[in-house]
Amino acid sequence: MLPLLFSFLGIFSFSQKIESLETIFNDKISIRALEIYDNKVWYSGTDSKFGFVDLKNSKNQKQIKLSDEKLQFRTLAQDENSFYAVNIESPAHFFTIDKKSLKYQNGFSDVSKAAFYDAFHFVNNKLAFAFSDTDDNRLKLTMYKNGEWSFFSNNIKLNEGEAAFAASNTNIASSKKYLWVATGGKSSRILRLNFKTNKFEIFNTPFIQGESSQGMYSIDFLDDKFGVAVGGDYTKQDANINNIATTNDGGETWQIQASGQNAGYTTCVKIKPNSKGKEMISVGDQHISYSSDFGKTWTKISEERGFFVCEWVNENTVVFAGKDRISLMKLKF
Repeated sequence: MLPLLFSFLGIFSFSQKIESLETIFNDKISIRALEIYDNKVWYSGTDSKFGFVDLKNSKNQKQIKLSDEKLQFRTLAQDENSFYAVNIESPAHFFTIDKKSLKYQNGFSDVSKAAFYDAFHFVNNKLAFAFSDTDDNRLKLTMYKNGEWSFFSNNIKLNEGEAAFAASNTNIASSKKYLWVATGGKSSRILRLNFKTNKFEIFNTPFIQGESSQGMYSIDFLDDKFGVAVGGDYTKQDANINNIATTNDGGETWQIQASGQNAGYTTCVKIKPNSKGKEMISVGDQHISYSSDFGKTWTKISEERGFFVCEWVNENTVVFAGKDRISLMKLKF
């Protein structure tokens, strides 16, 4: 009985670290992209909706529609002065929203038939990349640089059935030296852009792949070296083999972690601020999980369902969003 008792006490002790989980926003909406700014959580979602909820006073909230059409947004990004969102499906419209006035405009459009934008990410205030499906089996990135939009020229050929998932706006990450793009489907690889040479390197991964529903869904990097990837198979959400991995060399090689010992399909992972990569939180449609040992082992801390994306507000607070709601979790350490 002693091993079982200690196991139970360990789980119980860990669960006590959740101080509260409070829903701060409800609506008929699916949210897969979040940004934190001005003590508010900003979101984009279905039915052309964009808005914010005040983190200190949830009654202070505002929502606007970026189009009279019922566009679906699964991306959101920001620089110093504006938010940016692009809808999935063609034609893809890139909206710029002023942070102060919330006035918006369509600054760029991608009218290609295969346009389907999975993630939008700012490297710094002058440079951003958005990742789309493509109609010619080549990597397609739209670049926003110094206020100008263009398609980023490259010769990267994707494998047959290699694509990406618009699951949480987090299959792109960056450091001062690199941009990483995670693919999935029949082939799940890491594409790494070196900002100094302006060239891509491609690295295979041991991640689950081979079917259109499999692969990496989300990545996060601490610095030029350490990163984490999560995912799985959205058609088999309990499956937990080869669906979490970490790297210590900037994405060149990946080590599978907690295979067969995690909560399954996962759509978003975020490294805890100021933890030096040791602590991280992840979310899937059927769980919230936590790692305190650089992603090697994971504990399911909540069975809340319907969350797709998460973001740290500070070291003790995480915001989650997904189907019809945004919630705030306070953690006690």
